[in-house]
Amino acid sequence: MSEQPRRRPSKPYRRPKKDPVRILAFEALRAVDERDAYANLVLPPLLRQAREQGDFDSRDAALATELVYGTLRRQGTYDAIIAACVDRPLREVDPPVLDVLSLGAHQLLGTRIPTHAAVSASVELARVVLGDGRAKFVNAVLRKIAGDDLDGWLERVAPPYEEDAEDHLAVVHSHPRWIVSALWDALGGGRAGIEDLLEADNERPEVTLVARPGRATPEELLDLLGEDRGLPGRWSPYAVRLAEGGEPGALAPVGEGRAGVQDEGSQLVAIALANAPLDGPDARWLDGCAGPGGKAALLAALAARRGAALVASEKQPHRARLVAQALAGNPGPYQVIAADGTRPAWRPGTFDRVLVDVPCSGLGALRRRPEARWRRRPEDLEGFAPLQRGLLREALSAVRVGGVVGYATCSPHLAETRAVVDDVLKGRGGAPVAAEWIDARPLLPGVPALGEGPDVQLWPHLHGTDAMYLALLRRTA
Repeated sequence: MSEQPRRRPSKPYRRPKKDPVRILAFEALRAVDERDAYANLVLPPLLRQAREQGDFDSRDAALATELVYGTLRRQGTYDAIIAACVDRPLREVDPPVLDVLSLGAHQLLGTRIPTHAAVSASVELARVVLGDGRAKFVNAVLRKIAGDDLDGWLERVAPPYEEDAEDHLAVVHSHPRWIVSALWDALGGGRAGIEDLLEADNERPEVTLVARPGRATPEELLDLLGEDRGLPGRWSPYAVRLAEGGEPGALAPVGEGRAGVQDEGSQLVAIALANAPLDGPDARWLDGCAGPGGKAALLAALAARRGAALVASEKQPHRARLVAQALAGNPGPYQVIAADGTRPAWRPGTFDRVLVDVPCSGLGALRRRPEARWRRRPEDLEGFAPLQRGLLREALSAVRVGGVVGYATCSPHLAETRAVVDDVLKGRGGAPVAAEWIDARPLLPGVPALGEGPDVQLWPHLHGTDAMYLALLRRTA
């Protein structure tokens, strides 16, 4: 009688290890994907809750933030690499599985986390949030990705620059092709400039504070931060930059509303409008698209120093409340109203200075909202166009003859910047408006690379700001 072979005893089932950092990052990515949420709104409450539960320290929070933002910024690149490692179209991979794969790809290719740790941590995450079956799929794909570094993968998945420059840049720098094309058109120049811009879009932006004139000073903020945490602004006299890891909300002037978080480009827009040459009275200012209130707060402070009053108008009531919070405590007179800037609640010729920072595609702030690049479509610009032109026309109507209008937008797309101003001045789509350009460049002293004028386009890679656009116009009749 033959002897039966011995059966190996099966390994006892091991429960997956729950890593709170990676679980939180996964939850944030799912919220961005499922609810069209923005990471800068989703992540802070998740981090706050984790701290309150005692699961997180500052290093955990920094890693979770890097995993979320890094994965979103490089999503296009990681999608191309993952697609080369699976046997089906990406659209057939369940979104939660793709999120885990993207988080793993970022740890392997975009951080200094050791390969074995990146793979094992991602597989453990998959076991927790997806189950053991799909975790095996995640493990197989990530081991393929781990076979090469980022440069090696880009050589494999990106078309050669000489064959298709825009598609090459789109894959290498993780931007949709149409955005690469639009940014390149707006920037002009050769390969080096557009690559610098796209790389800047993928870097974490500095946190910049504004000391609101008459209420706080940059010196006060710098003293509170100390030499190792605070730096003077590059261009704005009211700006202070925070070193990485700074907590602006912990500063008393920020909590009291005497200072705020505001990109230096936005500060420059308000400063240029306030300093534009003006003949005659200078007592009534208007912010026609004031929400959520950053520029309005700076304008109100600047107006107060001259004895002028600001009207801050915002169409959406909930955003108007944010404006009111930002302006609370301003030393001079101001008024916050909920009104539609295309159907104004004021008589023509009422104001001496008017700012309209119009709704736009937001392509100038991709550093701060990296997920926006994957949501926007070229046709979105067609939806913004009538509103942008309508707001500028009404702004020029609201200002008196000799008064100044600032047209601003956080987008460098030509269809949202110079084309809007030209169309309004030349009467395309409506009656022509009697106004002339003001050269905005002298109003930004010390700021380099402002182009041929008279309008100004700021750039992340040249100025360290969001890609803000500003045109200044004077009403002539």
